[in-house]
Amino acid sequence: MASDSRDRPIAMFDSGFGGLTVARAVIDLLPNENLVYFGDTARYPYGSRRHEEVASFARQITDLLVEQYDPKMIVVACNTASAVALDDLAAQVEVPVIGVLRPGLESLLKVTLTSRVGMIGTVGTVASGAYQRLAAEIAPRVDFRCAACPGFVEFVERGETGSDQVRVLAQRLLAPLIEAKIDGLLLGCTHYPFLARTIAEVMGRDVVLVSSADETAFEVRRALEASNDGRTADCQGMHRFVSSGDVTTFARLGRDLFGPELNHVECHNW
Repeated sequence: MASDSRDRPIAMFDSGFGGLTVARAVIDLLPNENLVYFGDTARYPYGSRRHEEVASFARQITDLLVEQYDPKMIVVACNTASAVALDDLAAQVEVPVIGVLRPGLESLLKVTLTSRVGMIGTVGTVASGAYQRLAAEIAPRVDFRCAACPGFVEFVERGETGSDQVRVLAQRLLAPLIEAKIDGLLLGCTHYPFLARTIAEVMGRDVVLVSSADETAFEVRRALEASNDGRTADCQGMHRFVSSGDVTTFARLGRDLFGPELNHVECHNW
């Protein structure tokens, strides 16, 4: 355990690389915080798995992070896991647990001028109904459309974020949202910001893309301020990256997606 409880790390996890968008936003906003990122690349993607299986993985990873790193906060940097397991995880541990759904949706609702908005996510996230229920709760008069985008995660995990194939897939999957004339689109998977250029070109200039990563980082800062648990040391935080899959691949793709700071990846074998 850290000598000062405020030096304990923020721990976050995702099925693979997508949550690195959240890690990047947290590090940029809170550069002196220590952080541990766990990418469950041995079992990704989560979006096509049964909800019970994803929830089981999320509980297992949360247990691991608590036992090995003694974090002061858990960030579920995965939309699918947030959709199916967030409440259970919050009840499981004694530290704050933050997901990516509410921050992203609240940000989306701020940008719309027409009250017609959309969300794209994995099959698992859309099928869970979590976003639909949350939208009905906080903005019942908004026309909220959802579209599953199978295949997007796999393109990102292979590092193919600008290929002709992903553009053709985006044109097909996003067509219903274009027809619905939405003016705001939530990237409801932490992998999707890596495809933002292609998605923006397909949707057109009148549609504002919203990523949950930045809003989640702001939520993390608010939670730390509320608990007076922010790190006070005036120095750069330490960042650790852990993968349950091939660490060489994680380091190579992670550097391309995240930046040169991702220079070492630890291995965890289930």
